[in-house]
Amino acid sequence: MTLEELNGLSEEACRAFFTQTCATQSWVALMSQSRPFVTKEAVLKTARSYWQEMNNDDFLEAFAAHPMIGDINTLRSKYANTKAVAAGEQSGTAVADDNTLLALKKGNDAYLKKHGFIFIICATGLSANTMLDALNKRLNNSTEEEIQNAAAEQIKITCLRLDKALAI
Repeated sequence: MTLEELNGLSEEACRAFFTQTCATQSWVALMSQSRPFVTKEAVLKTARSYWQEMNNDDFLEAFAAHPMIGDINTLRSKYANTKAVAAGEQSGTAVADDNTLLALKKGNDAYLKKHGFIFIICATGLSANTMLDALNKRLNNSTEEEIQNAAAEQIKITCLRLDKALAI
């Protein structure tokens, strides 16, 4: 989508566009109301600025829209998509073995049980082992600390999605 197309969308279509990048509806409304945008950089700057205004409920709304790391086939599919996107960014990323995938699933289950939301990480360019290491390091943090960590990861994800969705 070009900036011209984004700026010309109906309110409903614009909200749908932004919802694909982040499910927090108060953020989506602010982004939609901020049109017209002059540059992609302005979209990204605005996205980051409004994200800083969000509260924990808004963050949790965004987290809930992410799929939980599930069975091995689901994770393999999700990881394969990330690997394809990140292929030019990081060389040498190997497909994870079943033990790593199972450890991710087990760790994510423990994280969800402890914090009440799934582990959020901007996975683009990361190997499954790197994600697992991050999960293990963050698992023992307080829930409040993890809301903030996950929110920081969420805005990275959102900006990557916006960047990819907006053609120049």
